[in-house]
Amino acid sequence: MTLFDLLLQPSLSSVPLLTALLLLLLVYWASTWTSNPQTNTKEPPGPRPLPLLGNLLQLDLKRPFNSFIELSKKYGPVFTVYLGPKKTVVLAGTKTVREALVNNAEVFGERDTPKVFKDVCCFSGVVWSNGELWKEMRRFALMNLRDFGMGKKSCEDKITEECEYLIEVIGSSGGEPFDTTAPLNQAVSNIICSMVYGSRFEYDDPEFTSLVNRTNRIIQLGASAKIRLYNMFPWFRKLFTPKEFFKYLEANIEQNLMLFSRLKDTLNPQMCRGFVDAFLVHKQNLEESGVTDSHFHDKNLMVTVMNLFAAGTDTTATTLRWGLLLMAKYPKIQDQVQEELRRVIGTRQVQVEDRKNLPFVNAVIHETQRLANIAPVAIPRKISQDITFQGYFIKKGTSVIPLLTSVLYDETEWENPHSFHPAHFLDTEGRFVKRDAFMPFSAGRRICLGESLAKMELFMFFSTLLQNFRFTPPPGVSEEDLDLAPRVGLTLNPSTHKLCAASL
Repeated sequence: MTLFDLLLQPSLSSVPLLTALLLLLLVYWASTWTSNPQTNTKEPPGPRPLPLLGNLLQLDLKRPFNSFIELSKKYGPVFTVYLGPKKTVVLAGTKTVREALVNNAEVFGERDTPKVFKDVCCFSGVVWSNGELWKEMRRFALMNLRDFGMGKKSCEDKITEECEYLIEVIGSSGGEPFDTTAPLNQAVSNIICSMVYGSRFEYDDPEFTSLVNRTNRIIQLGASAKIRLYNMFPWFRKLFTPKEFFKYLEANIEQNLMLFSRLKDTLNPQMCRGFVDAFLVHKQNLEESGVTDSHFHDKNLMVTVMNLFAAGTDTTATTLRWGLLLMAKYPKIQDQVQEELRRVIGTRQVQVEDRKNLPFVNAVIHETQRLANIAPVAIPRKISQDITFQGYFIKKGTSVIPLLTSVLYDETEWENPHSFHPAHFLDTEGRFVKRDAFMPFSAGRRICLGESLAKMELFMFFSTLLQNFRFTPPPGVSEEDLDLAPRVGLTLNPSTHKLCAASL
């Protein structure tokens, strides 16, 4: 979808938007901006930009990652685009992305925070922060999440318990069509809730469901055209202000403040229940020691918790939804998954250690992550110092977008990159194999801090669900009719659909 296409949409063709675009055109004629990425041949090449608008007229604003793929075919794996007036370098292909994020991790390791998240996060938390603040928050989050179970047997026990609740909820559908969104989001969210807040929630708890639903809506809105324009043209932010996005964020902040208040009232420094308790105790100890300028303040607590809640819910739940949809669409693969589960596990509860004995199940999960491609671009980076990369000079402070979809769909790495093909992760003997081009969690120093938790959840939830249910399309809908076109937000979710779950 081009910028011109957006004008044809009634939802966006408002007077303020048209006014802003007219102003941009006026600035175009008055501008003396002569920046040209082609004048320095040592810089990454790219399409010639227009003043102020940059390359926006050449991009699909709803799916810019598709436009980047096409541009990489013309300009190579390292190229420049202007997102409005902002110069951005895009990295495409497995070799290039890995060389940047892993081999040059320090240089490509800073976040480039979009305007909308600057307004909300103020460079706090673990996702959008940089420097010592980021290092301290990430270290503290990793240490405490591990203390509260991440990657340990205690976490496995929590997932096992949550599987029982999830099976009950899905079983209550009685084989009738149901939307997988709510039960999967709530089950996955309860795992991170138990680590962050110290307890799980009932699926019908209105406080819990509203927090989960608003977070999902925030993620869906986060990549909207309005927010992209808000980030690109801060001078016109009053015209592009994403009011719904901020409304949901403010509501989640208010709800977290109430949760924090209850946890403070019952805080026992000798027995922390979760991450929030640990943060509050550490903050209290620093204050009692006379430290007044630490990173352990209320803003950092709020943003970090919201980061953990969103990341700990959306990506894993979305991947599971894709997994069940793919099982319904490809019943022969579902047959193979269930045959392996029956043969290796039988009717007992799935355990993490079973993964090594379930190569096909493991391959299906990995192939789901690859094909679903739920994070087609990594969170934007910023160059921390001047660098010559693959023969091109990139200046300190330049925004960089690692194109993860170009890795997961790399035609030089995958035999059938655009098909659901679990054999990508199996050798000729049927044994599971790792692949260098498998990068759904990004890579390098900013790799997803919940990677180990996500892998455990994906394996246990997916295996348990396939052990207990047969997933099929609703009556009157064929496997071929199931739509794999994603709904675009900050992550790529399946389009709205329903499935039937027959108990085994």
